[in-house]
Amino acid sequence: MVIDRKINAASVRLQALDPLDSALELLHFGFRGLTADADAFLQTQGLSRVHHRILYIIARADEVNVGDLAITLGVSKQAMHRPLTHLFERELVCYTRQPERHRFKLLALTEQGQALEHQASELERQTLRQAFAQTDFLGQDAWTKVMQALAERLN
Repeated sequence: MVIDRKINAASVRLQALDPLDSALELLHFGFRGLTADADAFLQTQGLSRVHHRILYIIARADEVNVGDLAITLGVSKQAMHRPLTHLFERELVCYTRQPERHRFKLLALTEQGQALEHQASELERQTLRQAFAQTDFLGQDAWTKVMQALAERLN
């Protein structure tokens, strides 16, 4: 499959070394386009995409502890320690302990954390809405199937 190479996001001229390079570039630059507004907003808050992903998962998980959060994000507990500590310090995330599982901290968003996560995620949803408005149902369905196939590789 060869995709038309009309990506202006690269500051250097890219040569295709394989027919699928265009698809890789679209995925990379498409993701950057998806997150650009949210990243800019997060930066004004002294936060990054990593912080947003942590907030995003906590907001949507029924119950999540630090270990499950790390597994879901595909990172080690050590890699998650610094951004999660920052979120605790900013009072965006809090935790409780269950009496029967005292060693586990169940994570939750504070009201501030919920508001910040919603605002950052809404910026990404707006970008998706705009992109989906440029295609029909078949295009949206094809995109969903490709993303699902890629995500299933993690299972």
